[in-house]
Order: sequence, then C-alpha cells, then structure tokens
Amino acid sequence: MKLTKTLFLGSAAGLMAVSGAFAADLPVKAKAVEYVKVCSLYGAGFYYIPGTDTCIKLGGYLRADAVLGSNSDFNPNQSGTAGARNRMMNYYTFRAREDLNIDTRTATEYGVVRTFFDGVFTWTTGNYTPTGSATGATQYSGTLGLNAAGTGLVGSGSGNVNGTDGNTSAGALGVYYAFIQFAGFTMGKAVSQFDAPWTNYPGNITDNLVGGSGTVTGVTQFTYTADFGQGVTASFSAEDATAYYQAGNLNMTGATASGILGGSYGTNAIGGSRSPNLVGQVRVDQAWGLFQASVAAHDNHVGYYGATETTGHPDDKWGWAVQLALSIKNIPTGAGDTINIQGVYTDGATRYNFQNLSGSSYALFGSSSTAYGSVGFANAPDTVFVTGSSQETVKTWGFRGAYTHNWDPYWNTALYGAYAQAQFGTLAKTSICGAGGAGGTFGSLAGVTSCNPDFAIGQLGIVTRWTPVKNLTFSADLSWTHLDQKYSGVVAIAPSSTTAKPAATYELKDQDSIAMILRAQRNW
Repeated sequence: MKLTKTLFLGSAAGLMAVSGAFAADLPVKAKAVEYVKVCSLYGAGFYYIPGTDTCIKLGGYLRADAVLGSNSDFNPNQSGTAGARNRMMNYYTFRAREDLNIDTRTATEYGVVRTFFDGVFTWTTGNYTPTGSATGATQYSGTLGLNAAGTGLVGSGSGNVNGTDGNTSAGALGVYYAFIQFAGFTMGKAVSQFDAPWTNYPGNITDNLVGGSGTVTGVTQFTYTADFGQGVTASFSAEDATAYYQAGNLNMTGATASGILGGSYGTNAIGGSRSPNLVGQVRVDQAWGLFQASVAAHDNHVGYYGATETTGHPDDKWGWAVQLALSIKNIPTGAGDTINIQGVYTDGATRYNFQNLSGSSYALFGSSSTAYGSVGFANAPDTVFVTGSSQETVKTWGFRGAYTHNWDPYWNTALYGAYAQAQFGTLAKTSICGAGGAGGTFGSLAGVTSCNPDFAIGQLGIVTRWTPVKNLTFSADLSWTHLDQKYSGVVAIAPSSTTAKPAATYELKDQDSIAMILRAQRNW
C-alpha cells in the first residue's frame, strides 16, 4: 500500500511538472477590449469616451455656395469696389466650407459640465481692387496661406471668417464657438444672450439682415442663466464689445465731402476696451413657440481728439438697446410652419440693429438720366463728435421677420423681410449739412438741394429649400435691398480710386441691390 501511494504521488507530481511546462508555452490571455458605448443621457449621437464617464458627440456640415451679384458670400454689394457696380465687381462668388463641432458632457454632483467647440475651414473667391494706376492696374484681395485667428476672423474685426470683405481666397480657419457650461454659467465664445434664438436667420439663409442683433460666430462672454422651470429662464451676461459691437465713434472734424460720399463721416477714434457690454435677457419657451425680451448697455469710449493725449478727449457715453422677439410654431397653415419676428431700438449701440454682418456703411453707385451716374451713401456709427465736443449718440430702430411654410417633408419656402432706420442728432446734422440743411461739410457742396444723414434700409427675400434625403439640402435664396437715403441734387465729385469711377457729376438718389445664394449643404 505504501509503495502504491508513493508511485501515485510521484506520477501526479510528474504530470503537474509536465503540465506546467506546456502552460508556459501557451499564449497569455489578452486583456478585454473596452468598446465605445452609446451614451443615451443627452440625446442621439453621444458616446462614452473609453475609460471615462464623459460623453462626446461629433457633428458638422459641408457646404458649397454660389452667390450671384455680389463680391461677398454674406451680403449684397454695398460699398467700395463692390459698391461701384462696374467691371471691377464680381458677377459671382464661390465658397466651400467644412464645419466641425465637438460637444462633451459629464454628469457631476453639481450638474452637467459641458464644453462645446465649433470651427470652420473656408475657401472663398477673392476680388480685384483698382490701385488708381493710369494703366488700370488692379490688386487681388486674397492672401495665400492659412490664418488661424482665434477670433474666427482673417484680417478683420468685422465678424466674418474671411477678411474685411469676406473674400479672402485662401483656406481660412475660423473659430465660431468655444465655451464651457457649468452650474448655470457659460464661459467662452457663444451666441450673445441678447440675440433671438434664430440670430440672423428668422427664415432666410442670407447673413445680412438688419433689424436686430446676430452674433452668428459667437461673442466671448461670462454669463449666468437661471432656470425657473416651465420653460422660463433669465440670463445676465458680460460680453466682449470689441469684435462685433462697435459701429464707430466718429470725430467729424476734418471730414471731407468725398469721404462722406464714400460712406465715411469722419475719423474713427475708438479707444481701448473699458467695459464689456452688459446684457440681460428673459425667455419663455413653450410648445406654442417662445417670447424673449433683451436689454444691453454699451460703453462708447473714445481715445483722443488728436494724435496725442494732450489734445484731450470726450467723456464716455453709454448707449443702450432693447429687443423683443416672438416665435409662433405649428400655425394652422401646415405642420411645422413657423412665424419668427423681432423688433429693436438702440441709442448709441448701433450694432444691435445693424448687426456686424450687415454693416452700417453704404456707398452704392448706379445709373442716372441727368448726370454721369448716381450714388447713394449712408453711415450709422454709435456716436459722433467734433474736437472739443461731447459724444452725440445715433438712434436706430428696426425689425425683421419670416414666415416658413412646409409644402411636404421635402420642400419648404420662407418669405422674409427686414427694415432699419438711423436718425442723427443736431451735432451730426450741423457738421454734415449746416444749420437748416445749408452749409456744413457736404451741404455746402455745389448742387446739393437736400442734405440729411438720416437713412433707412429695407430688405425682402424668398428662399426655397429641397431636402431629397435626410441631412442633404439644396437652397436658393433671392434677396433685394433698398437704400433709402435723404440726400438729393447733382454734384461734381471725385470718388475713391478703389471704385474706378471718374471725377464727374453724380445724382444723389436711393439705390437698390439684388443678390442670390445657391447652396448645397450636407449635415452630419
């Protein structure tokens, strides 16, 4: 028995040794792969970042535009080379754009922490500007290269991502939004709290509607939003004024008749930033639509009257704006049909009406039966002054709106319109036109029969969209813009060399502009 037990244990030990040798030659079991999991907490398209409790969503679009009758992708011809409307203007402008946005969210004991980034890569047709050479030499507006300006601009503070006139021919990188949201706070570059939810687009795809604010590329801000439930929220925000909300503080001393005719009423003398714009907003968002009331305060801070600080300066002048917006959804004309309207009044805060993509300076040439040609011009800054005076605010009011009708799941059409009026005070009218409309820098020009810097812009348009398959849309947007200016007469002037217009007689009268955008867009 003892011998049998010894043989059994010995055999077992040998088998274990052999088994151990074989096991050493077998491959080590691989660590389990951590697959990307769907995150259902925040809606469709979110996934957990592997190894974290943070959800991420990628999105964007690719867009191709063909704009007819404009040097710009975002507004009709209204000044400079484009406003000359001769052989120097573009008959078309092409643009291709890729948009990428990244949305991350993490649930915490304080609520959701959210970050959002939206950037665009854009290529836009450039244009040629006369140099004033006797040989007719021109200069291309584009610059070759990639400019990753953190403001979402290339060479400009005008609020577009493609240069001072939206026509840089290089591949341009723009940063639209980059913000953090936490515990009711929004910190970074986001849509202004003053804006209506549709920003510049109550129903259109054109960017340039007057009659309201519209920071479609975002504005840097620090905001707190309180949610009272039942769709009622209120926000208070401190927002950067420098990039999108300065229409100009003009020193009218030294303004010339030819400069005024070009839409330049003086020397822009904005000083350094002193205060952000202070914005408050209340919104009621319900199944029937929404109502929003917004107010804003804007500090107009001038540098100096002259070249040095010894020349003195005017005191700061606070401007303000108020806006009401209303959206009515699912009206009886059809499922999904919508009416969006808004109205605004400003006093020394012009960009809340003539928003940055519409601009507020005009110099449009046309034909005439009594002179070589015609011209209409206007400008609406925030304030004006002359050396030694205080600032005088420019007052404006306006509205915009649209009605969108869905013909079926694949086709819809929107009718839209906008209107804005600018009104100057006594100082501006005296400087430009003189007392009683006689005299002044421009009013004293021979041939001027009526002089008044007040003006209005009216706009009408129609857009039709076709979505043959989900997230692929083809659009055609036709818009008309009318400049209603208050000057009249026939004057002998020498326009800017950038217009290629000769020194001749020009009739002062209203002007019209028509443009069309043809667009294909694939969202993803």
